Amino acid sequence: MEELFLGWLKEYGYVVLFLWCVLEGEMGLVMGGMMTHTGDMSFFWTIFIAGLGGFTGDQIYFYIGRFNKDFIQRKLHSQRSKFAIAHLLLKKYGWPIIFMQRYMYGLRTVIPMSIGITKYSAKKFALINLLSAWTWAAITVTPAYFFGNELLDVLDFANKHWYFALPIAAAFLYGFHAFFRRLEQRFLEKRMGRFSKL
Repeated sequence: MEELFLGWLKEYGYVVLFLWCVLEGEMGLVMGGMMTHTGDMSFFWTIFIAGLGGFTGDQIYFYIGRFNKDFIQRKLHSQRSKFAIAHLLLKKYGWPIIFMQRYMYGLRTVIPMSIGITKYSAKKFALINLLSAWTWAAITVTPAYFFGNELLDVLDFANKHWYFALPIAAAFLYGFHAFFRRLEQRFLEKRMGRFSKL
């Protein structure tokens, strides 16, 4: 998959990077950083366009929340705990949550939708979101640029020894997901417990 994605980046460059960051982000940013390391892409334009992609994705989620409240309540019923966490975080911390939400596993799509449901200023959200997206892109692309050779060696090893790399990757992803899932549940239980005492 990495070879296919690198091939797309070499051929279509910034268009693929932009669309990838609209949908997800980190893998595309790391690959983009590696491409800047090899000289196939510009460091500045990679960060700029990747940030615009991340910004666009969050703006879409924000306006889904603003103009499709019935859809969210009907279709995302299983996400109600995450929406509760998002509302609590926004109420307690305010705008910094908008800046930090793209680093919060499990809440990256929920927080923009949750904010869209409220009467929060769309202009203010867009400004904070844009600055956050460019910061996020720079923080992720820069290490991949400086450690491009090492990352390429890891990808080469994974391709040659996939039978060894896949179980490790699967175990890591499972542990990562389980850890943040548990963290989310503990946070919600703690916050809801405080509210019930009021």
